[in-house]
Amino acid sequence: MSAQPFQHIVIAIAVTLTFFAFAKAQTAQVTVNQDNRITELLDLKSSLTKDNKLADRYKIQLYSGSLNTASATLKKYRNRIGTWTSAIKHETPNYKVWIGNFRNRLEADRALMEIRKEFSSAFIFKPDN
Repeated sequence: MSAQPFQHIVIAIAVTLTFFAFAKAQTAQVTVNQDNRITELLDLKSSLTKDNKLADRYKIQLYSGSLNTASATLKKYRNRIGTWTSAIKHETPNYKVWIGNFRNRLEADRALMEIRKEFSSAFIFKPDN
């Protein structure tokens, strides 16, 4: 009797045992202990994102200067165009009239084309959060 068939049997048994050892090692159970506040934080982030408070947005500035002129500029915008949200922001020492909350530059560019018909010095920017 030759040693070859015996070696093949030993190799086959070794491969089979190795396969079952790895197959057995792959079955495991993982338990995750998660803080309940994580769910609350995820819900809060989702809410803020939905309300556009965390998003990287573009705005259009119509004016920067005195409060009286800023108020007049805002009133003029609302009476003549008024399509997008508008507000006066105070950044010492100036008051600024900001328009919109555009998701991307293309949206802002389209709005700027219309706004520049009435406000030639208007420009697009990304506010610092």
